[in-house]
Amino acid sequence: MENERVLFLCTGNTARSQMAEAFLRKYAGKHVEAYSAGFMPSVINPYTERVMREIGIDLSGQHSKSVKEYLGKMSFTYLITVCAEAEAKCPTAFPGISHRLSWPFDDPAAVGRSEEEKLQKFREVRDQIEKRIKLWLEEKGISQE
Repeated sequence: MENERVLFLCTGNTARSQMAEAFLRKYAGKHVEAYSAGFMPSVINPYTERVMREIGIDLSGQHSKSVKEYLGKMSFTYLITVCAEAEAKCPTAFPGISHRLSWPFDDPAAVGRSEEEKLQKFREVRDQIEKRIKLWLEEKGISQE
């Protein structure tokens, strides 16, 4: 049986969707293929890289990608939007998608002025995403590595 493919979609593909992709790879890499993209891709936020490194996940192999790289070119078992803005912008009929889920997380880049406030929010969102990925895999009966 072919692995399920999951596409995490966000606005910029700089934080939440990158974290989700990395966590899904970490916990279900043998069973699920993880991808991420954005409607307006940019550069992975340095705080994203920093808070993921703190827990031993290196994002150096990942980069911000446009949803156009995948639209009509790949099929996905799941499309999971990780922010409300992406959910609102996402077409209701998305070609090549079997299931669509919405897991809205706060934008960590939109919170805090000081470095410590930003780091705290990025860590909070990182931990929420990790917990949600683990719960979802448990619900699906997929063993976590």
